Amino acid sequence: MSENGALHQEDVLVRRGRRSGAAITVAVHSRVLGPAVGGCRIWTYPSWQDGASDAMRLAEAMTYKCAAAGLEYGGGKTVVALPMGTVLTPRLRRDVLHDVGEMVATFEGSYLVGPDVGTGPEDMMTIREVTPHSFCLPQEHGGTGNSGTPTARGVQAALRAGARHVFGSESLSGRRVVIAGYGSVGSRLAADLSRAGATVVVSDVDGRKQAAAESAGYSWVEPEQALRTAADVLVPAAVGGVLNPETVATLDVPLVIGPANNQVTSNAVADLLADAGTVWVPDFVTSAGGVIYVLNREVGGLDHDDAAARVEVIEETVDQVLDAARAGGTTPLHESMVLAERRLGTAGAE
Repeated sequence: MSENGALHQEDVLVRRGRRSGAAITVAVHSRVLGPAVGGCRIWTYPSWQDGASDAMRLAEAMTYKCAAAGLEYGGGKTVVALPMGTVLTPRLRRDVLHDVGEMVATFEGSYLVGPDVGTGPEDMMTIREVTPHSFCLPQEHGGTGNSGTPTARGVQAALRAGARHVFGSESLSGRRVVIAGYGSVGSRLAADLSRAGATVVVSDVDGRKQAAAESAGYSWVEPEQALRTAADVLVPAAVGGVLNPETVATLDVPLVIGPANNQVTSNAVADLLADAGTVWVPDFVTSAGGVIYVLNREVGGLDHDDAAARVEVIEETVDQVLDAARAGGTTPLHESMVLAERRLGTAGAE
C-alpha cells in the first residue's frame, strides 16, 4: 500500500455535521472491483485533519482487504473525529450517526457503511433512518449482528497457516500468545486459543477489563508491556500503528498475526520485522473474516454455513502468501500486495 493514502483516493468528502458539529470524513479509495465498503469509526483525534488522514489510510487498507479476499467490493471508510475529551452523550451520538447517514447517502449506493471502532450494529440501524446503505445490522432486523465472531474465525484461520509456517504445526497448544486488545475480537480469540491449549496473556487500554480477563484464566500485562513480552505469537487486536521501528526493536516473538487495522506505521516496518526474524502477516489479509461473512450474508444472500466457509479461505491465502515470500526471499506484505494488486489490475478484464 502507498505511504500516503491521500494521493490515491477516488473521493474524499469532509464535512462538519449540521446536527452534531462533528468533523466527519468519508473516504472512498477505490471502486474498481465494485461498490466501496468500510466501517464508521468514532474516535477522538488531536485535529480533524488527523481524522481525515486516518480515514484515507483505512479506506486504502479496505481496498486491499477486499481484493486479497476475492470480494467484489472496493474500499472506503468513515471517520468521525471528535475533539479530545468529548463526552459522546446519547443525543450527540444520534446526531453524529444521522450526519454520517446524510453523507453516505450522497454516494447513492456506491459506498456502503458498516461498524468499526466506536460503533456497532445498533448504530447501523440509526444510520438506516437516513439511508439504506449500511450493513451489519442487528439480527432482529435481518442483519448478521456483531462481526466479531467471523473476524475472530478468520484470524484463527490465519493463525493455523502462520503456525505451520513458523512452528511446523498448526497447533498452538502449549504456546504463549499475547493478545493486545481485549475487545470484541480479542476476547473471542482469547477464549478460542485457551480452549486449544495455548497460554494466553492479554492487555487493554481499558484497565477495567483486567478483572474479567483474569477471572477467565488469562494473565494480564499493561498495554505498554504487551509488545515487550516474550511470546510465541503476538496478536494485535486493538488500534493500529503499534508496529514501528521502536517497538520492533524490542519484540521477542516469531509470529505476529492479528485483526487490528494498519498495524505498521510504514511499509518499511515490514522489512524490519523480516530482518528481525519475525513473520508478520498483513492485517488486511488476516482481518477480513468479518467483512467476508457479513457481505456474503447480507448482500450475497448466502446462509451461515456457506458464508463461514468463505471465511476459512483466509487460511489458504496466508499459506499462499507465506510460501511465496519464502520462495522469493520477499516479505509477506510484498506478496499480499502483489496478490491484491493483481486482482485490482485485472478487474476490467474479468
